[in-house]
Amino acid sequence: MRDLIAGVVVGIVALPLALAFAIASGVPPERGLYTAVIAGFLISALGGSRVQIGGPTGAFVVIVYGIVTKYGYDGLVVITMMAGVILVILGLARMGALIKFIPYPVITGFTSGIAVIIFSSQLKDFFGLKMGAVPADFMEKWTAYAEHLRTINLPTTLVAIGTLLVLIFWPRISHVIPAPFVAMLLATAVVQIFKLPVETIGTRFGAVPSSLPAPHLPSVPWSQMKELFSPALTVALLAAIESLLSAVVADGMIGTRHKSNMELVAQGVANIASPLFGGIPATGAIARTATNIRTGGRTPLAGMTHAVTLLLILIFLGKWAAMVPLCALAAILVVVAYHMSEWQSFAGLLRAPRSDLVVLILTFALTIFVDLTVAVQVGIVVAALLFMKRMSDMTYVEGVSSEIRDPNEDPGEITESRRGKRFVSGHEIPSGVEVYEVNGPFFFGAADKIKAVLNEIAEPPKVFILRMRNVPAIDATGIHALEQMAKKCRHDGTTMILTEIRQQPLRAIVRARKLELFGGRQNLAKSLDVALERAAQVLSTA
Repeated sequence: MRDLIAGVVVGIVALPLALAFAIASGVPPERGLYTAVIAGFLISALGGSRVQIGGPTGAFVVIVYGIVTKYGYDGLVVITMMAGVILVILGLARMGALIKFIPYPVITGFTSGIAVIIFSSQLKDFFGLKMGAVPADFMEKWTAYAEHLRTINLPTTLVAIGTLLVLIFWPRISHVIPAPFVAMLLATAVVQIFKLPVETIGTRFGAVPSSLPAPHLPSVPWSQMKELFSPALTVALLAAIESLLSAVVADGMIGTRHKSNMELVAQGVANIASPLFGGIPATGAIARTATNIRTGGRTPLAGMTHAVTLLLILIFLGKWAAMVPLCALAAILVVVAYHMSEWQSFAGLLRAPRSDLVVLILTFALTIFVDLTVAVQVGIVVAALLFMKRMSDMTYVEGVSSEIRDPNEDPGEITESRRGKRFVSGHEIPSGVEVYEVNGPFFFGAADKIKAVLNEIAEPPKVFILRMRNVPAIDATGIHALEQMAKKCRHDGTTMILTEIRQQPLRAIVRARKLELFGGRQNLAKSLDVALERAAQVLSTA
């Protein structure tokens, strides 16, 4: 029973949001309802989170608007279905856990950027400005607003401000009936009762259909598929990130663990089905999922009930949706943008390390001024490069056989016969042997650090011991650097011994068939003791 009640409440919450997100995305309002019904039902029925609520979200507004502007609705349908296929593949390939590797500054940067764009795109409807279509470019948008500032419609602005006040203060009065639903109803009633000259859904889009459309496949030429792949990949990544973040939030609220791969498959199926019935991209909605939990939802039945509730509203009350003022939906989206901005997280990251700050600002700026697709891709690449730079800075190669005494001994107890001798970890290093140690992951970002090691030594030693006890992993570039060092040692008549090599580096060297470059297994030592014994053998035969 609690799941049914929660589903009805969430359906009421989703109604104004579905209408608002669709309009903000550049498509008719009913497409938001179709998405919430079809995708919302499938995400709850098939998903890996028991309480996830799916549907259109603010995260998609910017990218969907750009896709519709460039490729039309048929292009959006193909892109959404391609994104769905990508999501299914990611889920079946068990890639759900990899989404967590997307850096937090990237997520915060593009989320805050999307919030700014959503806010700026609503000013026309919020103030009732008499102007044509709102330009897509951020700067052009604000320039156009400035040029049409004198056309502000006072009744529209007052209704929008009133809606905003209801959204802010209603939660202090009651949490039983959702604030967006109350605000939408009150704004609609005021406009209809007082016959205010305010633009509504009906005056701009006409009547809202009272049923789901029949399934329909778009007519997009195959030659265009390659061009559509990049935005499809962005839609898929955004859906994956948003849905899994929402699932994590839900886990924290009810103490469960979601199945990330199953969730991706469900998101994929939903995004394949939604556009067939006239919908737009869908994903897990954090705010609606939280509302579901707070009102008692604990099983997928709540999410499915939410979808059925919206379907019933569409069938029996769809015609009344045409009366909803656009300025009220704009006010709802302004509040959505505020919560979506995560300004506290953004401000906190301003005090983060410089590399994270660079990723945050770059992703934020690219989202606003260029394109969300570019922002996500560049943000991830730059974050990865800066991470590799940090890792390479942590990796270093140093000589460890330069001590003139055993560090375990009291300097006052060293006899004259022991002075000038070198020790490492209590082991005396004979003349003609050099011991160096690599610390940190030995990958392409740090491989060049070993190339200059032998050049630091005035005279090529008879034996060169390289300790690798602190190397957790090595890649092909690291192996190549070792290969070049081994060749230089052979050229100089030096025997190179690798000691204390860990499992992953050893497997990588064996798999690459480079073991013979170091003289075979006899020059691979399990410990420094064994390495020094091998060095003694080499010196005795020299």
